[in-house]
Amino acid sequence: MELFSKPEVCVLKESNTAETYLQKLEKLLPKAEGDTAKAIEKEIFVTKAGIAGENTIMYELKNSGMDLVVLHDLYLETSSDTSAQIDFLVITNKLIFVLECKNLFGNIEINNKGDFIRTIRYGNKYYKEGIYSPITQNERHLQVIKDKKVENMGKLMRVFLNSGFDDLFKSLVVLANPKTVVNDKYAKKEVKDKIVRADQLVSTMKAMNKTSKEVKSSSKDMKMIGEKWLSRCVEHNDERILKFEQMIQEDVKELTEKDIAEANEEKICPRCGHPLILREAKRGEHAGEQFWGCSNYPHCRYIEKL
Repeated sequence: MELFSKPEVCVLKESNTAETYLQKLEKLLPKAEGDTAKAIEKEIFVTKAGIAGENTIMYELKNSGMDLVVLHDLYLETSSDTSAQIDFLVITNKLIFVLECKNLFGNIEINNKGDFIRTIRYGNKYYKEGIYSPITQNERHLQVIKDKKVENMGKLMRVFLNSGFDDLFKSLVVLANPKTVVNDKYAKKEVKDKIVRADQLVSTMKAMNKTSKEVKSSSKDMKMIGEKWLSRCVEHNDERILKFEQMIQEDVKELTEKDIAEANEEKICPRCGHPLILREAKRGEHAGEQFWGCSNYPHCRYIEKL
């Protein structure tokens, strides 16, 4: 019996990890100052962009008109201490797609070496910068998936499963920002084929499924596969928040040490060179007020207001 009577998307894991991370950042921001505050503000901007991009992809998947099983924000660890934070694992009736979401700002050029070069405009000037290749990033995710899939299996079974891995698992980098212009004129075909816009995602998945020679799975089997991967998912303590908390603590420590040093710094009388000491006026219109007075008083009557 089929799981779905009509094309339907079964979301087994819909993450709120990014939202939780954003809330933590927003709570930290009032405690930060200077460069640390700027770093947190930038991270908040990037996180919001990432959330918006992943929401766009989820919308496309939910309205795909395909039988899909979706796992969002899947964290995997292997016995060899490798790990991967996978944006989307999407199971179709033939293929399994590993989606890396990128909500990139600026224009992207991909050269014949596979390098990603971003051009961003600030005011009237344009700046170019290299960015880490999302294709390389997703290839590492695929390797973690492959290692996790064959864990605790014998050598012969490992060889058998790995031989068909590339036919079943497909990597796609999805560009979620519709304003981003991608120049892939000089990119190799194998690079071009792995990059799609969010509005092209569903049609690309359908085309790849259609040409695939994999055996078609039932909806029930698709869900079983998804539940198997969900069982491999582990909780992950995000160390990025710890980094910002440490930065704030270091800033507070530096400020405290500076205050202590300034408080302990000996003030010298500019007239006679003796130390200045903190005194309090006993009478007159300034009675009760503190001031710096020369320790060589009454021979030196220099005073300095606080």
